[in-house]
Order: sequence, then C-alpha cells, then structure tokens
Amino acid sequence: MDSQLTEPTGNTPNQRSQSSSRAIRFGDRIVLFIARHWLAMANLALFTFIMLPFMAPILMRAGMTGAARIIYTVYVPTCHQLPDRSYFLFGDQTVYTLGELETAGVLPGTSILQRRKYIGDETIGYKVAICERDIAIYGSMVIGGLIFGLLRKRRRVPNLPIGVYLLFLVPIALDGFSQLFGFRTSNWFLRTITGALFGLATVWLAYPYVQESMDDIQLTTEQRLAQETGQIEQPGL
Repeated sequence: MDSQLTEPTGNTPNQRSQSSSRAIRFGDRIVLFIARHWLAMANLALFTFIMLPFMAPILMRAGMTGAARIIYTVYVPTCHQLPDRSYFLFGDQTVYTLGELETAGVLPGTSILQRRKYIGDETIGYKVAICERDIAIYGSMVIGGLIFGLLRKRRRVPNLPIGVYLLFLVPIALDGFSQLFGFRTSNWFLRTITGALFGLATVWLAYPYVQESMDDIQLTTEQRLAQETGQIEQPGL
C-alpha cells in the first residue's frame, strides 16, 4: 500500500516569523508617527476639549437640549461649572456675578452643588460648559503649543525651571483660594489672566521634556526600522 504524504496544516515557523515581523514593523510605524506628530495631536486634542463646551449653549439655543445636556454632563468631572464663574452666550450679558444671578431669581439654590446645576435660559443666556479660568488655561495651552511648534523648528526650547514655574502658580493659587474661603470675590478678568499664566507655564515646563523624549523615541525607532527594511522611514509615513 502506497503511503500518502499530507501537507502540514497551519502556518510554518517561517510564516509565523514573517507575520510577527510585519506586526512589529506596523507597531513601530505607529510609534514613529506619534513621536513625529505628538505636538499636533496634543494641540488638536486640547482645541477639541475647549471648543466642545461652547457647543453646549449653541445646542441649547438651537433647541437640541438633549445633546447639550450630554456635553454639560461629560464636563462635570473636569469643572465646577458655577454660573457666576462661567461665560454665557445668547443672553443679556456675557458674564454675571453671583449677586446679579440671585437678584434675577434664576438660581435653584445658593450652595455650590445647587448653583452648578443652573444652565441658563433665553433671557440670561446659556452658560459654556467649563468656567472662565478653565477656558483660559486650556486656551493658553493651545496657543503655547502653537508657539512651541514654531520655536522648536529654529532651536531647542529650554525647559522652564521648576522654581519659576512655581512662581507662575502663585497668582492662580492666591486668586482661587482667597475666593474659595470667602476672603474676596474674583472676576472674569483675574480668572482669565491667572489661568492663562498657569497654562502657558505648564506648556513651557512640560513640552520641552516631551519633545526630548519623542526625539529619542523617533531616533531609536527609525534606526530599528532601517535595520529591518534597509531604509529610513520618511516623515510622511
């Protein structure tokens, strides 16, 4: 009786090795893309984060209250959302003090938990989903990121010394805590200035470190890919 030879089923060790190599190269290309474009990704993420809160009052105005309330709810963990510390759109004023809102009789209560629930109405307007200070912080981080992107093309941007960074924190700490404990009442201008200083200082402190790390990752990944493929990956890949 003649014996029949059957072909082995499944992948051979060589095929598995090739498949594993392709997966590794694909992962390396993703890492390389992030290392090359991390700043654009960070700026886009921050820009999206700061623009969505402005969509909440726009949607309220358009009658799409369900979608607007989703945005308000999503941003609850990130901000106190107090109406007396937030911008309003489509109303008589852009900002309101606590006294003005109490005089208007629109607040559901005087406690922080009660006040934050107030979204607005057709007369007062509808509040942005994050407060004035947060808008200044994240907005200045976007601006700082754009400036950093321009500067890094010409020269290495030095890190902000930690001592100087702490000095930038003093205004926001004084303004925030003095208001928190009732020593004084802040206003939209001071919240904006202190928030912007904090945001810019954070970018100046963190981004040079991130850039240095990403440069190292880019170099080592390019070298590894060059050894595997025999060529340097081009920036567009």
